Order: sequence, then structure tokens, then C-alpha cells
Amino acid sequence: MNVGVAHSEVNPNTRVMNSRGIWLAYGASVATLHVVLLSIPFFSVAIVWTLTNVIHNLVMYLLLHTVKGTPFETPDQGKDRLLTHWEQIDYGMQCTASRKFLSISPVVLYLLTSFYTKYDHVHFVVNTTSLLSVLLPKLPQFHGVRVFGINKY
Repeated sequence: MNVGVAHSEVNPNTRVMNSRGIWLAYGASVATLHVVLLSIPFFSVAIVWTLTNVIHNLVMYLLLHTVKGTPFETPDQGKDRLLTHWEQIDYGMQCTASRKFLSISPVVLYLLTSFYTKYDHVHFVVNTTSLLSVLLPKLPQFHGVRVFGINKY
């Protein structure tokens, strides 16, 4: 019995990306970021697309791959305390709809960014580096792996 807990999940982080409307809210927030950056008059279209991509990937990296534990009181005896949010999604199962969506969306944003920057070399390097920084930690081979002990505790 969980006194004071209003949810039925042992760990609500496992199912948050399966909630109603979360994918729409995700897309709307990226579009809002892009429109806000477009409203800054001295930024070119190429810079706005690159900034949108880099800011999106930075925020997603921080939220999914560096923040560990749960913000809720859970009866799991602290076993999720050492797991990142990405490792907790869908109870760690690979290739679920949520994980595919979160893996494909940076790629789609990268392709749009590459197109609108006209494949400029500087933008291409920045955007490719940004994309790899969020895609590599999502690979199943890196599940639970802490490279060089970073974010181990």
C-alpha cells in the first residue's frame, strides 16, 4: 500500500512518454522554440535552424541521459535511483514506440536543419555532432553504461 501516492505505477517515469498528447506537446514545444528563435531579427534562417537543433538536443540530452532517479516517492527500494530517465522508459525494454519516437525525432529535426542550412559545412559539423551526442546514448549497447565513470553515482 502506497500512502500518499496518487498514481498506480510503481515508477511513473516508465510510462510518461505513453501518456495522451505527450508526443503532440513535444512537437509543439519544438515548433514554439523554433518560432521564438525566428522572431529574433538578427538571426538568419540557417542559424535559427541550427540553434533549434542544438538547443533541442542539449535539453533532451540533459533530461533523458543525465538526470537520474525519480521525482516521486516510489516503493521500488531505490533500484531506479541509479538509472537515467532513458533507462527507465518502458521498464528498460528496447524498441518500444516511445523509444522509437524519441530516437527518430532528433533525426527528423537534423534532416530539416540540414536542408534549411543548405548543407553548409560549419552548420553540418555542428548539427552532426549534436545529433550524435543524443543518438549514441540511446543505443541498446549503452544501456546502463557510464563512459569513463561519468554520471556513475
